[in-house]
Amino acid sequence: KQEETKKKQGTRRRPLMSKPVDDVYLTWLYERPSYDVEEAVGMLKKFQELDFTYPKQFVYINVFLDMALQKKKKVEPFASTVLLPYRFTEETNKVLFFTENEQEAEIARDNGAAIVGGIELIKWILEDEIQVDFYVAVPAIMPKLIPLRSKLKRKYPSTKRNSLGHDIPKMLQLFREGLEYVVEDERVIKTRIARLDMPTEQIIANLKTVIHDICTFKPSTYGAFVQKLVIRSSTSEGLMLNLDGILPQVEKVEEEEEEKKDKNAEDDEEKHVQESVST
Repeated sequence: KQEETKKKQGTRRRPLMSKPVDDVYLTWLYERPSYDVEEAVGMLKKFQELDFTYPKQFVYINVFLDMALQKKKKVEPFASTVLLPYRFTEETNKVLFFTENEQEAEIARDNGAAIVGGIELIKWILEDEIQVDFYVAVPAIMPKLIPLRSKLKRKYPSTKRNSLGHDIPKMLQLFREGLEYVVEDERVIKTRIARLDMPTEQIIANLKTVIHDICTFKPSTYGAFVQKLVIRSSTSEGLMLNLDGILPQVEKVEEEEEEKKDKNAEDDEEKHVQESVST
């Protein structure tokens, strides 16, 4: 038993060192370096030039999340669709639009809906005769679409996912041109955000848009949502990013506002007490 414990103690890894002296080293011996987003994108572009790889390859991010809340509760895995400020592909998603109003149907067709119809489409969807990327609807038809709830699951039209409403052009633009991302393995999001040949500022703008959308799924009162962020291209290694300047600053503003409200409430209470004492 003593020999076994000695062996186990001998296999312990040493604490990681900070920075290597030169450019040839064993990566597992050192802490993983992190880069500012501008520097990281510049490095990806340089890797592409040095390796003579395809210049229009996609740029990807891996986002590692803290899904824990309080009292053993957690944020449930989610999916979302976000409209990026700079499109990086000509591909569009196939969207089905539910309505029984002919005027609304005409607007939907004019704005690129692949299929437009009412309850007659339910049978074809249940039998897998119709398959599209997204399903969008107006509120008036929703009571008649209940048979599709278990079939469509997270793609069932809802206001939470912005796929149910009256602004038909806006909804169709979001789901035809938008980027969908999903939480995998309980806490990881892997998605493409741009092409490597795009200007650096456009790649960064797309990245920030996705991160800001992700951060809306966890209340700011529970601390930071994004724990780690890695960026890479189709042919490069992953580069870990510094989160400063990438995460939304709304949380701090909200906290300050809450503190001000609490302070004002305390002041009002104090005044009320003083007035009652004086009377």
